[in-house]
Amino acid sequence: MRNSRWIVLGGCFLAYLFDALEIVLLSLALPVIRHDLGLSVTQAGLLATATLLGIGVSSVTGGYVADNFGRKKALIASLLVFGGFTAALAAVPNFSAFLILRFLAGIGLGAVWSVVSAYVVETWPPRYRGRAAAFVISAFPAGGAIAALISATFLPDWRLMFLTAGAAVVVPVLLVLIFFPESASWAEQESHDADGSVTVANVLSGSLRRTTLLGTLMAALALTGYWGATTWLPTYLTVERGLPASAVAMFVTILNLGMFLGYNGFGLLADSVGRRRTIVLTLVGVTVTLPVYALMTHQTALMWLGPVFGAFTAFFGLFGSYLGELFPTRARATGAGFCFNVGRGISAFAPFALAGLAGTIGFSGGLIVCAGFFALAAITTLFLPRTTSVADLSPATERVRGAAA
Repeated sequence: MRNSRWIVLGGCFLAYLFDALEIVLLSLALPVIRHDLGLSVTQAGLLATATLLGIGVSSVTGGYVADNFGRKKALIASLLVFGGFTAALAAVPNFSAFLILRFLAGIGLGAVWSVVSAYVVETWPPRYRGRAAAFVISAFPAGGAIAALISATFLPDWRLMFLTAGAAVVVPVLLVLIFFPESASWAEQESHDADGSVTVANVLSGSLRRTTLLGTLMAALALTGYWGATTWLPTYLTVERGLPASAVAMFVTILNLGMFLGYNGFGLLADSVGRRRTIVLTLVGVTVTLPVYALMTHQTALMWLGPVFGAFTAFFGLFGSYLGELFPTRARATGAGFCFNVGRGISAFAPFALAGLAGTIGFSGGLIVCAGFFALAAITTLFLPRTTSVADLSPATERVRGAAA
């Protein structure tokens, strides 16, 4: 059991790393894609929006497959979907086809989060769950840093870049297929449950309705700020701060290093003082630091402040353990996935909206607007239930809750 726990942790990290890689590569390649396909800023924003809309659809499809057919099958399917449609971008003929392929890839990309979050919650005891889930989701900034390096290697040949990145998904697929056990908690629950399939209706009714709606609102507000800011950060640094493309790649790498350290550091804190309290702390932190970053003009200060802003985006890594603990095992992937991925779907319009705002108040003004969404997310989080912290757990309680999860 202990060995399988570590296999799941490492495998989920790798799976989510590829998930992040595919998402961030688009942001980094947008300037070149705009030039090659003759796209406007608005059309470029729509490519990011299409991805997030597909992720929103995955809130239904990914959770349904994971809760009714198993975590392992759902993870393999989601990896194959986004890997295949990403590789297909190598042959995309025009903007419309690009838009459709990004939407379809988004369905697989969103499902990965739902499955890996459920896997970690169900294989790690409550005492270590926050840091374990945060470590897995910290694959996102790690994937972002690798994406920056890959883009520097392949661009301006974005077609070959997407083909290579999509085909490489075979690596985590084989790892999951060969080495992953099915979630024991899910298998046990499935064997004793005679109530039929789990659907979204189960988490939008009864005692779970309020939790689901508030969790979705929290995620939507936080992720609107997140995607609005991070999608256009490379463009902001290039257009308004005058950085060359090579310097932007370095800045993004350093920013993602700050994210990686922040995810894991705040994951440890979440196990000590509680998931909800730590999420509020990070949201307040990013609310304060983003406007300062947006108004900064000194390039050295931008370089050092970027990792601080990145560290406070750790709420992204904490949502997995927190939302997962809000729902019972039988509906965990559906409930947590609905909150997070519908939130991502709603936030799909953030890149598009920020592109529109940039024409009047600039990208720096748009980033300050994003900070307001983070503040609203922090307030919303206060209305959600508090979940596990180490202080809540006696050894006996931890054994009972760990077995139940």
